[in-house]
Amino acid sequence: QITTVSGNEFLLQSDIDFLILDWFHAIKNAIDRLPKEQRITSRNLEFKLRRSSSIELLNNLDTESKEPKPEHRKSLIFRLNYSASDTNDRNRVKSRLKKFISRRPSLKTLQEKGLIKDQIFGSHLHLVCEHEKSTVPQFVRLCIKAVERRGLDVDGIYRVSGNLATIQKLRFVVNQEEKLNLDDSQWEDIHVVTGALKMFFRELPEPLFPYCFFEQFVEAIKIQDNATRIKSIRTLVKKLPRPNYDTMKILFEHLKKIAAKESVNLMSTQSLGIVFGPTLLRPEKETGNMAVHMLYQNQIVELMLSEYSKIFGSEED
Repeated sequence: QITTVSGNEFLLQSDIDFLILDWFHAIKNAIDRLPKEQRITSRNLEFKLRRSSSIELLNNLDTESKEPKPEHRKSLIFRLNYSASDTNDRNRVKSRLKKFISRRPSLKTLQEKGLIKDQIFGSHLHLVCEHEKSTVPQFVRLCIKAVERRGLDVDGIYRVSGNLATIQKLRFVVNQEEKLNLDDSQWEDIHVVTGALKMFFRELPEPLFPYCFFEQFVEAIKIQDNATRIKSIRTLVKKLPRPNYDTMKILFEHLKKIAAKESVNLMSTQSLGIVFGPTLLRPEKETGNMAVHMLYQNQIVELMLSEYSKIFGSEED
């Protein structure tokens, strides 16, 4: 899955491991060939938007605007476009924006007044569960029920992307309203429901497989002996926090039902591993081993689907 600086998302999938690696290296080489200044500019802009508060960003803009411009840009057109009056107008606007932003109420104040409700998307899993007094988010349950009612036989379920605008609309509704009816005609495209469910897990601040467990799961999947590998994965799963374990169990049980219809929907355990691997578990800090990690992520999900009863079953099983 690739997200560009402009916000466009692309999902490239294949069941052939070496082909995925070829794609990865081709994309990396294309990025490396970009002009150095263009890459730095994009990264700086992205860093500002993500890390800076609104006031800091305005202050940075002020500082940058005071830096001397290259001599070749001081043309007659430049001086005409940026006259003294224009500069004063811009400074006044910035000053007013700063005052407005500094006086705006905090998020906590708006939540206490009921103007902003607790968010579902982008919140930590345990906080969503605490708010709902459950161990599995209600939105996850609703999506799974909707897919099992009308999506098990759909070709490419979870692989095919839904309309992004409609998915974002569903995301907004979930964050703003307590009651949600996924049988409403506006959500009739089941790929919108599956897209929103994947987005929910993708936007968790900490993935369903917590960061502190990532390396342990990777080491477990590397074990050569199959019985020992399954036992190690099972032991790690049992150590997960209750919301993570319960949500994972209901999700994998659902995905197992999807895989059982592979002859119709063409979604094997391997295909589901490719789709959900990077979504459900990822390292806290990306390293140069991204392509290798991707293979392990896929394999972990695939194994847990294939050996669901041994991993999530009781000790007697």
